[in-house]
Amino acid sequence: MAKITPEIPDGGAVREVLDRIGDKWSLLVIGTLRTGPLRFGDLHTAVTGVSQRMLTLTLKHLVEDGLVTRTAYAEVPPRVEYALTELGRTLVPRVMALAEWAMANREQINANRRSHGGS
Repeated sequence: MAKITPEIPDGGAVREVLDRIGDKWSLLVIGTLRTGPLRFGDLHTAVTGVSQRMLTLTLKHLVEDGLVTRTAYAEVPPRVEYALTELGRTLVPRVMALAEWAMANREQINANRRSHGGS
């Protein structure tokens, strides 16, 4: 007999949150900020492949969601740093677990894709 998976009581809330933080750039930004605050340029260098526009949008959303803080310092030239909030730090173990799982299973997944005609 097939096991029936219990329904998630508020699937809409799960979808809403995962849509926002589950994209690759958000996860990579959160993982990168785990070691401490970074300036935009340093973050852009660390998150390989992200465009300036996409990084700007990703940071804006993470700040809106309360996962990242944006601190502007009144200096010349101006300095802005991004850091994880307490809430954002609660995601780090989960993000890192997902990253470790992806690295450990990448070869098998790629082999499966090739056997099914994928990229």
